[in-house]
Amino acid sequence: MQTKKLTLSALLIAIGTLTGHIIYIPVGISKCFPIQHTINLLSAVLLGPGYAVANAFSISLLRNILGTGSLLAFPGSLFGALLAGLIFRKTTSKSFAALGEILGTGIIGGIASYPIAKYIIGNEVAVFFFVIPFLISTLGGSLIGYLLLKLFEQNKIIKIAGRVIK
Repeated sequence: MQTKKLTLSALLIAIGTLTGHIIYIPVGISKCFPIQHTINLLSAVLLGPGYAVANAFSISLLRNILGTGSLLAFPGSLFGALLAGLIFRKTTSKSFAALGEILGTGIIGGIASYPIAKYIIGNEVAVFFFVIPFLISTLGGSLIGYLLLKLFEQNKIIKIAGRVIK
C-alpha cells in the first residue's frame, strides 16, 4: 500500500509541476493555480493529510525552483491541503473536504500571504488582498477535484481503507 501511495503522490506532484506554467491566473505578484487545489483535494481524500501537505509543498517548491510559481504558492496551497485532509479524515465526506480546501486556501492562505508579500517580496498590499483571488482559484480547482472524485466513485475506481469513498 505504501508503494501505491508514493506512486500516486509522485504522479500528482508531476502533474502539478508540469501544469504550473500552463494553467494559471495572474493576480498582481501571485499566480493563482487552480490545478493545485484539484491536486490538494485528490491528495487529501486519496492519500491523507500528511501526503496532501507534502504534495502541496513539493509542487510549490518545484514551481518556485523552475520559475513558474511565487513564494505565495506555499501559503496558497499548504493550508487548504492540510484542512481538506484533516476534515476528510474526520468526516469521510468529499464535500466537506472540498470546503476545507476552499476555507484553508481562500481565507487562511489568503491572509497568511500578506506577511510574505509585504516583508519578503516587498509589495505593499492590504491584509485581505489575496483572499478573493485565492478563493476564485480554489473554488474552480476544488470543483474539478470534487467532480473527479465523484467520477472515480461512480466507476468504483477508488477505495480507501477497504471502502468506497462517499
